[in-house]
This record gives sequence, C-alpha cells and structure tokens, in this order.
Amino acid sequence: MDRRLRVAQFTDNYGPGSNGLMVAVQQLEGNLLDAGHEVIVVAPAAKGVNPHHGREGRTELRLPSVKVPRMPTRVANGRHFERTIDRLAQLRPDVLHVHGFGTVGALGMMAAQRLGVPMMLTWHTDFDAYADHYASVLPLLTVVLKSFAKFSRGGIIDGEDLKAAEIRYEDRGKSTASLLGLCAKMLESADLVTTPSPKTLHRCLQIAPDARVLCVPNGVDPLPPGPPPLPRGDGPLVLYAGRIAPEKGLPLLVDAFELVTAQRPDAQLMVVGDWQRYPKIARRLAAARDRGYCILPGEQRREALGAFYGMADAFAFPSQTDTQALVLHEAALAGLPIVAVDHELQLVLEPGINGELARPTPASLAAALMRVIRRLDDPAWKAQASQRSIELASQWSVQSQAEEMLRLYGLVADGHGAEAFASAPAQRGSTAT
Repeated sequence: MDRRLRVAQFTDNYGPGSNGLMVAVQQLEGNLLDAGHEVIVVAPAAKGVNPHHGREGRTELRLPSVKVPRMPTRVANGRHFERTIDRLAQLRPDVLHVHGFGTVGALGMMAAQRLGVPMMLTWHTDFDAYADHYASVLPLLTVVLKSFAKFSRGGIIDGEDLKAAEIRYEDRGKSTASLLGLCAKMLESADLVTTPSPKTLHRCLQIAPDARVLCVPNGVDPLPPGPPPLPRGDGPLVLYAGRIAPEKGLPLLVDAFELVTAQRPDAQLMVVGDWQRYPKIARRLAAARDRGYCILPGEQRREALGAFYGMADAFAFPSQTDTQALVLHEAALAGLPIVAVDHELQLVLEPGINGELARPTPASLAAALMRVIRRLDDPAWKAQASQRSIELASQWSVQSQAEEMLRLYGLVADGHGAEAFASAPAQRGSTAT
C-alpha cells in the first residue's frame, strides 16, 4: 500500500476480560501500527489488556460504559455519541471498521453515514445464540436498538421497528429475530463485510443476502512452548482451554467425560480458564475434580498457554456458538487432534484424519473422544494427525491476515466496488460473495 491510512476501529468489547474479539481487534491494531498506518480505537471505557496504549499513531476515544451483569465485559451506555462523531470528523479517518452490532457498532454505522466515510464490518459473534444464553444481555440489546433509532433519526429504525423489537426474555425468539432483521440493514449498508469463518459467511448471507461478504479467518501463530506446568497422570489427557461461560458447553463436556472414564479410568480432563466465574458450572467442574479425573489450573496468561497445549494428548471443544474459535487454531498449531461438536466449524478439523466430530450429546461426544483416545496408541496415526492439524492451522497466520486486511482497507478507502473484492487475490481459505 502506497499511502498512509487512518483506520478507526469500533469495538463493543475491549475488556476488562480477555476474549477472542478483543484479541482480534488488538492484533489488527498492531498490524496497522507496525505497517506505519494510524489507528483510532473507539471503545467502551474499561480496564483491561491494552498492549498498544501510548504507541505513536494511535488515538483512543473511550465512551462512558456500564458493566454487563455476570459477564467480564463493559458496554457503552449511549452517552457522548454526538461528541465522538464530532471528534472523528476532526480526525478524518479514511475507513471505519466496525466490530459487532452493539452500541459502539451503532455509533460506527452512524459515523460512516454522517461523515461519508467508507465502512467495513466484521461479524464476530453469533448474536442470537448469545441472547439465548444470557438473560442479562437482553435489556442491553434494547439499548442497541434505541441507539440505532436515535442516531439514524428514523433512517435505519423507525418507531414501529423499535416497538416490534423491544427485547424481552420471555419472548426472546421473536425479539431476537426482529433484532437480526435490523442487523441485516447494518450488514447491507457496509461497503464490505468480513467474517472469520465460512460458518459466519453463510450466516451473514442468510440474514442479508445482498451484503458484500468476504471470509478472512483471524490469523493465529504458534504459542511459545514450555515445560509442563503441573504433573499429570499416565493416561490420556484431554484439554479444554478458553473462556468459561454458559454458551461454551462445559456441562456437556463434563457429562461426556464421565462416560469416557467409565471406559478409561486413567483418562483425565484438564480445563484451563476461570472456572469459578459461573456458580453452576463451577459446581460441576469441582465435582469432577473431586472425583479425580478433572484438573483445574485456573485462568492463565495467553503467552503461558503453549505449555498446557504441549502436555495434552487431545483437545475437546464443546461449544456451538463460536464464529471461529482461536483456541482451535492454537491447539492445532500445537499438533493436537481435536474433538468438537460444531459441524460448521471445520477450518482446522478434518474428521477421521486429525480428530472427530460429534453430536452435542454426552453419549456422542464421549464416543468421539474414545475414538481419538484409542488411536493415540497408534504412533503412525498420532504423527499423521499432528502433521495435519499443523498444516491446516498454518494456512492462517498473523502475517497472512495482516496482509489481507491491509489490502482490503486500501480497497475500501479508495471506494472500490464489490467486483474488486471478488476479483483481487484473496487469502487462502477465504471466500468472496
């Protein structure tokens, strides 16, 4: 890219808890700054990991925020939006990149319309799936709608739309369907939509068939290895690493592993994450630990996770709500076979070659885990599975994603049409529509 760009990143989730979306946004910040471009971060006020704070070429615009009940997250409460748009007008970004559909996402969309700046949008979260798990999120979704209505001045949401989409837990199916209809308007208004997996590309096109969508998986590099951080038994060790939350399927994994230990009493499950955050999940995991087959090291720094991947024999992923799941890529780069239940998320999983897919039931997941555990005794299969995991995950590195995103920023900033995105060389594994 010949010229220096100024890119405004709009994100609804910038701490205090670490998560895949925040990692992805901060990775893009670093890519832009390293390439000599400028970044404007628009996010809720929150304390959290902020590795680029103070770097030259970076500006932060933080918005008043409120804590989300029972979640390690703060979201913008809708105040100071007008002054933020005025500040953006002074900073004159070349392109706006909106990450998600919350209140800051609404602000990004309105800033693009008001200022006449091209907008990219990335779909990171399965919105309706999350709403089904978190009753506490639903009132916040109403705030999102009201933000759209207020700042679009009727151009995006009118009064009837808002009344129809008022979020209520007891009627969440109808309410979230209405909300997704409004998200379709946002998707279709973007100059370009990117998604981290084919799963989410197809989801976007189901919601907004006319959207211009390109699949650009988030890049992941191998985590640094290290010596085993704690002792383990002589039997097979299955690892889950990541955020512990209701939508991640940990009770399903515990139920399945009870069936595994009935066949392999020496098998162990290690769950790396903040397992005590949610009382119901904590009770299930603590009971499994007390029965002797579950190891709970707690939450770990991301740079320390390589040692945990290195001591495991396989990786289990019971979630059905992820849009890419960076932990799957980390596990694959560590050479682990994978057992998962999301049949739409197969960027690094080739069933029968480097892992297994199961239905989201304890019996099916246990059977899939046992198929992998039995094959671990075969050195040839284990070596082949490890090689295939690494091959698949290596297609999407931090560097390759950085090159692709910088290319797309340039095209969006220069006002190219959909034909340019479809015809230009795309990152391996990406799909243009």
